Parts: sequence; structure tokens; C-alpha cells
Amino acid sequence: MAAKTPKRRSNKTSSMTKSADGNVVLLSGGNPQIAKADGDAPVQAYIAAMPEWKSDLGRRLDDIIVREAPGVRKAVRWNSPWYGIAGQGWFLSFHVFTRYVKVTFLNGVSLQPEPPGSGKDPDSRWYDIYEGEFDEKQFAEWVRQSAALPGWDGF
Repeated sequence: MAAKTPKRRSNKTSSMTKSADGNVVLLSGGNPQIAKADGDAPVQAYIAAMPEWKSDLGRRLDDIIVREAPGVRKAVRWNSPWYGIAGQGWFLSFHVFTRYVKVTFLNGVSLQPEPPGSGKDPDSRWYDIYEGEFDEKQFAEWVRQSAALPGWDGF
């Protein structure tokens, strides 16, 4: 009979992975490692752990999304905050990179004007925000438009 391998202790809390010194683990590019969870608390934990100027930007993004999409639901999936409308699906997520924060509009091809970034997904468009280059007015308009459209219901 083979000996059982002892289970490794996880350093995960209910909403985030912490290093030995108690700080949230930052993945490649400085993206916070936050466990999959629903609600505002894990999103706020993610935003608080965003490095440097990106944390202030994360708070501004979240405030605008909440203001422009009343009743928005929040979650963290794949180490990123997600925003959606119940019964319509998810319409937006964002992710930290070394020099910028990428905001993805899952139905971005339907927005006017279209956000500038595109890739393999024919429906998504994104907006890369570099330090000092946030167009709050345009972002709010994209959020209003995106929240009113059918979103992605992939999880």
C-alpha cells in the first residue's frame, strides 16, 4: 500500500492569496491574485491590491461602473474583476498589466465609438489605460452603453 502524501497547506483566505509577509500575491505584470468569488468584497480586495497608481484608477473605474450601471453585480474570475447585470450577463472586466490597466467590454463591438483594442474575440473591444491617460467621460459613456446591451453569460 502506497503512503499517502500529506496535503499541502494553502495560504489562501476566502478572497485572496497572501504571501508569507501577509501581502496579496501579485502575478506577472502586477496583477493581484484574488480567488474566484462573487460580490463587492473580492472586487474591493482586488482594487486595494492593485499596485501603484493603478489602485486609484481601479477605485475610479469601480465608482463609475456602479454609478452608470445601477444594480450591477460583481465578481472576481481569472484574477480579474467582472461586472454584469442580472439576467443580461457580464459586460466588462479589467486586468492589471505592468504599464497599464486593460478594460475589456465584452460587447464592445456594439459601442459607439468602439473602444480601440481588438483581438480574437469578434465581439470584445478593450481600452488600455496608461498612467495619466484616463478619459473618464468616454469610459462612463461606454459603461452606460455596454450595461444596456446583452452581455456574456459564460460562468
